[in-house]
Amino acid sequence: QVQLVESGGGLVQAGDSLTVSCAASGRTFSSYAMGWFRQAPGKERVFVGIISRGGGTTYYRDSVKGRFTISRDNEKNTVYLQMNSLKPEDSAVYYCAAAQNLYPRSGGSLRYRQRSEYDYWGQGTQVTVSS
Repeated sequence: QVQLVESGGGLVQAGDSLTVSCAASGRTFSSYAMGWFRQAPGKERVFVGIISRGGGTTYYRDSVKGRFTISRDNEKNTVYLQMNSLKPEDSAVYYCAAAQNLYPRSGGSLRYRQRSEYDYWGQGTQVTVSS
């Protein structure tokens, strides 16, 4: 069992940067690929990006490539989502999720985008970007 707790959300202006964190409980954090999703009001929860167990491979949705960076610190059981050049359309609740059966490769996979592939979810943290 893994418990995930996001933090670091808030209200920022367009063009600003923000880093949200996800702290995991348990001693098996490094055995999970970690994903980030987001959900805007009235919309479905969508994939943002994923990072491999060792942190060497990441994959992102097109709309955040070059602006968002996912990293992890397995010693601290924490995964991060650094968001730069934020836009109002990035406003959403951001969720982290742990996947036991995903093995990210640089080429990407439709499986990364499927919520059913993730075994554990955090409660989310709100990010609001004002124009």
